[in-house]
Amino acid sequence: MKTKHHIIKVNGLSIFYRESGKQNKETLLLLHGFPSSSHMYRDILEILANDYHVIAPDYPGFGFSEAPSVSEFEYSFDNITTIMNQFIDELNLKSFYLFVQDYGGPIGFRIATARPKLIKGLIIQNANAYKEGLGEWAMKIGGYQQNNDLEGLNNFKDYLMSLDGLKEQYLNDLDHPADIDPIGYLTDNAFLNRNGAKEIQTALFFNYGTNFPKYPEWQNYFKEHQPKTLIIWGEKDKFFSKAGGEAYGKDLNNITFHFYDGGHFLLDEYANDVAQNIKKFIN
Repeated sequence: MKTKHHIIKVNGLSIFYRESGKQNKETLLLLHGFPSSSHMYRDILEILANDYHVIAPDYPGFGFSEAPSVSEFEYSFDNITTIMNQFIDELNLKSFYLFVQDYGGPIGFRIATARPKLIKGLIIQNANAYKEGLGEWAMKIGGYQQNNDLEGLNNFKDYLMSLDGLKEQYLNDLDHPADIDPIGYLTDNAFLNRNGAKEIQTALFFNYGTNFPKYPEWQNYFKEHQPKTLIIWGEKDKFFSKAGGEAYGKDLNNITFHFYDGGHFLLDEYANDVAQNIKKFIN
């Protein structure tokens, strides 16, 4: 079944989303990370289409969604969560499995904490809710901030949004880099080079610190509601190390772990295997 591509108005913004499968099946909502878009889920959307109803939106300022300037729209995790909540309501989604990666974590966990009845289960790929597991790059960012080294922080941020930085996020220390289709990082690079795109990403980059004070709130949600959870984790991710995935086991009882010899965008290498583990998890 081919993936369909839609645009819907949400609070006056044009929000692009990909959709596969049939609406009478179990629904999965896939929330993407930095610096990508729903494009990161392109393979898994097709693999899961025969069994599920799968939806993957682009946030405002990402992918094919509308990208108002930073003076016209507040690019914060709270505000993007508001738009995604409205997106859920516009599509009349009453319950779903929530797949989150990177930025999708703090957005998705805000949704789950505020609206726990929506969530049938969590699928978490390289997205932290614990201080354990902050990887090499996350620690580097923290070091710049602690030392008030704004020049170093900005230079590193700019590197992450360069083509070389994107390639490192996709290919970092992989045993089989030839398995990674360049279309992933080249598409991200094209989006990042649009007018105003890097200013948008900079605003969110510096807003990321608002997520850390929410960790206890999200952990309380895990303890209280005990959503069944599947951990899908690339051990070579420089943002989030393996310990970040393992930490969920402190609070969640019904949890399954799968760690891969992959990086930040492990779906580019392991989409088929991850899809089979999702099917086992849901069924």
